[in-house]
Amino acid sequence: MKFIISGKNIDVTSGLRAAVEDKIGKLEKYFTPETEVHATLSVEKERQRIEVTIPIKGTIIRSEQVSNDMYVSIDLAAEVIERQLKKYKNKFRSDQQAGAASLRTDFVEKENHEDDDEIKIVRSKKFDIKPMYPEDACIQMELLGHDFFVFCNAETDEVNVVYKRKGNTYGLIEPEV
Repeated sequence: MKFIISGKNIDVTSGLRAAVEDKIGKLEKYFTPETEVHATLSVEKERQRIEVTIPIKGTIIRSEQVSNDMYVSIDLAAEVIERQLKKYKNKFRSDQQAGAASLRTDFVEKENHEDDDEIKIVRSKKFDIKPMYPEDACIQMELLGHDFFVFCNAETDEVNVVYKRKGNTYGLIEPEV
């Protein structure tokens, strides 16, 4: 695995770098050697945050963990990524999923009899998508009491999503052309 470690409001010391490479490196058994791991360490007030992103073809494995100790955050991030890998292994196994190319074949092909983690869609909705501006979509989302809202952007004529973020702010997801 190739590590790309950066810091925001924190110096990435050799101890922190070693902790990230050691803890996240234990997941090496799941990935091919050329897989890149992006880790960003940051400090905001008393909060020690690590964001780990592992792009594999067609998908992204990501964990963001916050605690009052950076080493604890690193441990938590490694645990979450390992759980995600085990939970979604069946998804990676499918032939049409190109992401399996970044995972070790012995991990992808290993049988897993845990069907409890199978994804089940229990409800489906259809609704009219009205052209509107992102700001109007945020208002509509608030009126509905939802955390996200799908709409047709009146400026671009594309399907977009607005969503609530921490700190009473909003995000916009647009398709990449």
